[in-house]
Amino acid sequence: MRSRVVLYTWMVRGHLHPMTQLADHIANHGVPVTVAVADVPSSGESRKTVARLSAYYPSVSFQLLPPAPPRSGGDDTADPDADPFITLLDDLHATNAALTTFVRSLPSVEALVIDFFCAYGLDAAAEIGVPAYLFFVSCASALASYLHIPVMRSAMSFGQMGRSLLRIPGVHPIPASDLPEVLLLDRDKDQYKATIAFFEQLAKAKSILVNTFEWLEPRAVKAIEDGNPRPGQPAPRLFCVGPLVGEERGDEEEKQECLRWLDAQPARSVVFLCFGSASSVPAEQLKEIAVGLERSKHSFLWAVRAPVAADADSTKRLEGRGEAALESLLPEGFLDRTRGRGLVLPSWAPQVEVLRHPATGAFVTHCGWNSTLEAVTAGVPMVCWPMYAEQRMNKVFIAEEMMLGVVMDGYDDGMVMAEEVETKVRLVMESEQGKQVRERMALAKEMATRAMEIGGSSTASFTDFLGSLKIAMDN
Repeated sequence: MRSRVVLYTWMVRGHLHPMTQLADHIANHGVPVTVAVADVPSSGESRKTVARLSAYYPSVSFQLLPPAPPRSGGDDTADPDADPFITLLDDLHATNAALTTFVRSLPSVEALVIDFFCAYGLDAAAEIGVPAYLFFVSCASALASYLHIPVMRSAMSFGQMGRSLLRIPGVHPIPASDLPEVLLLDRDKDQYKATIAFFEQLAKAKSILVNTFEWLEPRAVKAIEDGNPRPGQPAPRLFCVGPLVGEERGDEEEKQECLRWLDAQPARSVVFLCFGSASSVPAEQLKEIAVGLERSKHSFLWAVRAPVAADADSTKRLEGRGEAALESLLPEGFLDRTRGRGLVLPSWAPQVEVLRHPATGAFVTHCGWNSTLEAVTAGVPMVCWPMYAEQRMNKVFIAEEMMLGVVMDGYDDGMVMAEEVETKVRLVMESEQGKQVRERMALAKEMATRAMEIGGSSTASFTDFLGSLKIAMDN
């Protein structure tokens, strides 16, 4: 019986989806693979999600790991005063016990591939004595930044630096204010300390897979391979295995309605707006977007999530609530006035298929890395509207270094005005600058395709990864 590779991730789509794509890619090369999923954050939907994935990917086995027991006193009631980010890291760390038990229950495990947010799983791999790889689902530039930030020395905290540019080896200069919000806190805050400790954990990885390709981020890739982000320390072995992009599974009837509407639109005429699986904007912002789209006179396809209060369920959606629910969120008469040239969907859209449709001409995006790669592989220019986490950093890389998009101004001020929405839609769809971005994106699409072909850079890197599994086991 051939040894199995275990991939370890958690219950957030932006991490679970790319890990599943990697698992499917490994399985297609004849290697038995299991995806172990930490039930974090735990919900009643976890088993259903894993069951759906098992049905969609029959060549991959899935195992939902049991949640860790309560940390104290046997009381599993959440502490209302606990910081959610620290709690998340603690919960993932606590799942190491279940991961260790599961891996030891298997007859033979060749290696563990660990999602970077589950990086404390590297300790579990060392305890078991199994070779470990980290899978970084964001870009190589973000990885280089996270490796370097703990060794940076400055008299001021990042939050005090404002728009001052940070110089990180192999990385396009980043305004300090574009770092993830947790890094802008005072250095004595527990959240900041937990983040730096987490970044130090990433630096323990001897081998890292990244969902990118060399042409897209040559400086960052070379810097990491040369060990520049961590001077004086051994450089990790880097495998650029992307772009790993797969179609979204969802409601087939809703999907077909959406694609039929696109079929009736001229080539490259539609602006697609979607802010990911976990982002929503306030009601007033939805109205500004609507006014800007209407004034632009361009066709649009817009996936709308209901505004979510800070203390509400972040997965709140509009599915099944009909057009009346949408009308309550948008300017009066908007849906009637734009009917025919605009389609507003309640939350979900088959993003990969929409982006690959010939009618789609631009993508207003939150700059999540999965969405970025989906745009690149489809050749669709981006209008960058970052929301949280590393998305502000991605915005810098996309617009300033890769030159694959433009930036929607105003997101840092808490409100993007209708005039800005109209201006940036027109810029991408009509202007000479928009034409240049489209041409650059067409080249990026071609290079992404080449990377994944036989003899391409990512195919060669993936082959090296498979070869390293055998070497690691032999040692």
